[in-house]
Amino acid sequence: MSKYWSPLTASLEPYVPGEQPKDKRYIKLNTNESPYPPSPGVLEAINGAVNDDLRLYPDPNCEALIEAAAAYYGLSPKQTFVGNGSDEILAFTFAAFFDPRKPVMFADITYSFYKVYAKFYGLEPQLIPLNDELGIPVDQFQGDGHGGVIIPNPNAPTAELLSLADIRTLLERNRDVVVVIDEAYIDFGGESAITLIGEYDNLLVIQTLSKSRALAGLRVGFAFGSPELIDGLNRIKNSFNSYTLDRLALQGAVAALQDEEYFKRITDKVIATRERVAEQLRGLGFQVTNSRANFLFISHDDFAAKDLFQALRERGVLVRYFAQPRIDNHLRVSIGTDEEMDTFLKLTKEIIGRS
Repeated sequence: MSKYWSPLTASLEPYVPGEQPKDKRYIKLNTNESPYPPSPGVLEAINGAVNDDLRLYPDPNCEALIEAAAAYYGLSPKQTFVGNGSDEILAFTFAAFFDPRKPVMFADITYSFYKVYAKFYGLEPQLIPLNDELGIPVDQFQGDGHGGVIIPNPNAPTAELLSLADIRTLLERNRDVVVVIDEAYIDFGGESAITLIGEYDNLLVIQTLSKSRALAGLRVGFAFGSPELIDGLNRIKNSFNSYTLDRLALQGAVAALQDEEYFKRITDKVIATRERVAEQLRGLGFQVTNSRANFLFISHDDFAAKDLFQALRERGVLVRYFAQPRIDNHLRVSIGTDEEMDTFLKLTKEIIGRS
């Protein structure tokens, strides 16, 4: 605590990102990064943007990137917003659409940044418990008096996917508030709700280039929705920071959207590795949720997740452990290269005494 802090600062419990240790080299399966490099076209575009123009401010309206993203998804630029990663867009979203006089609905086990944003903006969370299979109970996300809904699809950290029919049900039952679908992992086996935007003016879909486009270090995210929702995001953005994306990010992001062949190739590789590793873990007695993300969510009846987490860390493999009720015996394991996952499986077998 500091006497110089505001009451808000003192009250916050900031989001804790995945561990990024510097003490030695690890196999990093703890932060859901891509195991593969970005498209060569992205690197070429970024290198081309390293010139004397860096002395100038970037385009505050990000017009070229917005046009590229809108065209890619078959939308108009007025239905498209870009920001400094999806986390920034989520922060703008909480400010733009959720009323502090009404609770905002999200799951009890979900992306932990939602609670942080709710606290920051003075919002009351209305937590909806996941069902016994750790799935999102769509029928519980409704009722009078709440101020909006936000759901990651697939959910994090459970990796479970809602169908488009489920999303449609959410939208129908919550017509008077904004329904936010956070699609950070949708490219690994799901169907995007972007296709529903023309039907529902209360739908906002948020995506990122961090996962499936292998650009976590570039910090580019998108939001798609009705023009009135996009206008709301722009009002918040331009009251905060007009220049959210730099020149290098703008050029690299356009190039990422243009290289569809590379995007498809690396996502297909991640999916194939995910399915192979999930099958082998089940053969070792692990419970594995039906992941449609670039990570697995696992537990074992005979081995405590915290102990397995620590044993893997000591052997040079990082996974994610959440000391949180209902999931404190689970680990989230990001999908790495086949070689990295083979090492993870080999060490896991050694730790639990299976050969």
